[in-house]
Amino acid sequence: MSDELKHECGIAHIRLLKSLDFYKKKYGSAFYGINKMYLLMEKQHNRGQDGAGFASIKLNVEPGKKFISRIRSIEKQPIQDVFSKINTRINSDLKNNPNLTKNTSKLKASVPYLAESLLGHVRYGTFGGNSVENVQPLLRQNNWKHRNLILAGNFNMTNVAELFNNLIELGQHPKEYSDTITIMEKIGHYLDDAVRKMYKDLKKEGFSKMECSELISDRIDISRVLKKASKNWDGGYVMGGLLGHGDSFVMRDPVGIRPAFYYKDEEVVVVASERPAIQNAFNIGVNKIKELDPGSAIIIKNKG
Repeated sequence: MSDELKHECGIAHIRLLKSLDFYKKKYGSAFYGINKMYLLMEKQHNRGQDGAGFASIKLNVEPGKKFISRIRSIEKQPIQDVFSKINTRINSDLKNNPNLTKNTSKLKASVPYLAESLLGHVRYGTFGGNSVENVQPLLRQNNWKHRNLILAGNFNMTNVAELFNNLIELGQHPKEYSDTITIMEKIGHYLDDAVRKMYKDLKKEGFSKMECSELISDRIDISRVLKKASKNWDGGYVMGGLLGHGDSFVMRDPVGIRPAFYYKDEEVVVVASERPAIQNAFNIGVNKIKELDPGSAIIIKNKG
C-alpha cells in the first residue's frame, strides 16, 4: 500500500439509542451494534492496517459488574482478528449458558463487548512503535465511573512536546512520551477537575455521596471539558471518546484537516472518518450523512 493511501487512521463510533432488546426484536440480533461496528471498520480498512481496536461501555450497570471491554490487535489482518476473538468469546459464553439468548438483560450482563456505546479504530503507525500497546482505543481507568476515559483518534499533533511539558507543569508524571497518551491525559486532567468540583458543590447542597455520583452523570458538561483540554492543541485531529458513565463524543480540529461524518436517527448515532463507510454499513442514502463541522463536536449524553 502506498503512503498516499495510508497516511491517516480511521475511527468509528456507534451509540445505540434503544435497548438491546429493541434491536433483537427488529433486526433479529442483540449483537446489532457489534455487527455494524465490524462493517464500519472493515469499510475503512484502507485507512490503517498496522492495527485495529474495539472498545465498548455498557450503560446502567450495577456496581461490581464489568462494564468496559476492550480488545486490540496487530496481527496481519487486525480487524478480522479483533472480531474473530470477540465472536469466539461470545460463542463460548453462549455455549456454556444457552439460556442467555432468551433474556437480553441477562445476556448483556454476562457477555463482554455487548454494549450500547462502541468505539473502533484502525491504525496507521505515525508515532511510536508498532506494538499492541500503541494500538487504540486507549483506556484511562478510575474507580469513579465518570473518570473512566476511552480514546481513539485520527490526528497529527505538531506540538506534542509542548503538550507533554504542560502535563509535567500540572504535576503529572506521564508514563511514556506518546501523542495519544498525552492527549488522553490532557482530557483526563480536566475531566477529573470537573468531577471533583461538581462533587464538592453537590455535597454542599446536601446530596449524599451516592446521589452525587448519579447527578454528576447527568450534569457534567463534556463540552466545557473538551474546550479546556484542546485549548493549546495544534494540528489536525478527529478524536472519539467514551466516558464510563455513558457520555460519548467526537470532536474535529478547527481547520477541518482530518475528516469526520455522522448519521443520526431515532435508533442510532454513527460517526466515522469516511462517509461511504456509514453509507454502506447502514445502507442509507449519502444525502442523510452529514459532515462534522470543523471546530465542533458531537456529544451524546448517557441518556441519549
